[in-house]
Amino acid sequence: MNMTTISAEELQTASGRRLRSSLARWMFLLASAVTILISGLIIWTIASEAWTFASQVAADQLQTIGWFPRRGMFDIGTLILNSAQIAIVSMIVAVPSGLGAAIYLSEYAHPRVRRIMKPTLELLASVPSVVLGVFAISFITPVVLSKFFDEINFFNKLAAGIGVGLLVIPLIASISEDALRAVPRDLREASAGLGARKATTAIRVVIPAALSGLMAAIIVGFSRAIGETMVVTIASGGGDTSLFETSIKESGGTVTSAMAALGLGTDQVAGNDLAFQSLYFLGALLLIITLVMNMLGNLIVRRMQERY
Repeated sequence: MNMTTISAEELQTASGRRLRSSLARWMFLLASAVTILISGLIIWTIASEAWTFASQVAADQLQTIGWFPRRGMFDIGTLILNSAQIAIVSMIVAVPSGLGAAIYLSEYAHPRVRRIMKPTLELLASVPSVVLGVFAISFITPVVLSKFFDEINFFNKLAAGIGVGLLVIPLIASISEDALRAVPRDLREASAGLGARKATTAIRVVIPAALSGLMAAIIVGFSRAIGETMVVTIASGGGDTSLFETSIKESGGTVTSAMAALGLGTDQVAGNDLAFQSLYFLGALLLIITLVMNMLGNLIVRRMQERY
C-alpha cells in the first residue's frame, strides 16, 4: 500500500497559500464594500437635499424667464434646453471627426504613422477643459464664428458646443478604434479575397461588425458632453446668466455650469432659501440623465453586438 508523505514544509506552504488567498479575498471584499458605501452616501446626500427642494418649491417658480436660484427663479427647462443644444453641437463636431480618425488609424494608417498619430490624439485628450474654454472665447468665437454670423454674442452656446466637441473627439476616437481593431482579421481577409477594395471592406464589413462598440463610443461621448463644466461655463457665459434663449448664438447656462455658479456663489443675487438645495436637485438630475444614457447605451450594445 502506497502512502503519500507530506512534509512539514509543504504543509506550511499550503497553509500560507490559503492564508494569502483568504486575505486577498477579504481585501477585495472590503474595497468593494467601501466603494458601495461611498456611492450610497453620495446618492443619499444628493437625494435628501433634492427632495427638500422638490417638496418646497412652488410651481410658479419653475416657470420663469430663466434660472436665477437666489432670486427664487428655478426654470429647469432653460438649463435642460441649453445642455441639450450644446451636447448636440458637440456631437455634430465630435462624431464625424472621431469616427473618421478611428477608421483611418485602424484600416488605413501605416504602422509608423499610427505610432505618431495615436499619441497625438491622446495628447488632445489630456488638454485641460479650462484651456479649451479659453480657446473658445479667444479663437472660435472672434476668429471663426464672427466670420459666419453678423450678430453673435461673445459668450454663446455654439462656441461652447464646438469646444466640448473638441474635448470629446479623442474619447470617441479611442473607443471606436479599439472596437474596429477588435474585429477579426479573417473578415478583412475574406472580403479582400472576394475582390472588395479596402474602402468597401471598411464600410460594409468592418464597421457593421464593430457597430456595437461604435455606438457605445458615441453614447459615452454624449454623456461626457452633458457632464462637461468648465468649457461651458467659460464659453457660454453660464456663470453669469441663465436667461431662456433658444438661439445657440446667445449665452446660456447648463445644468453643470449652474451647479458651478451656485457652488462659487456667482449667480448674481443672494437671498432665496432654496438656492442651496437647488444645487443638489441639479446634481440628482444630472445623475438621472447619466444613468439613463448608460442604460440606453447598454441596451443598444446588447442589441447590436456581434459574436465571433
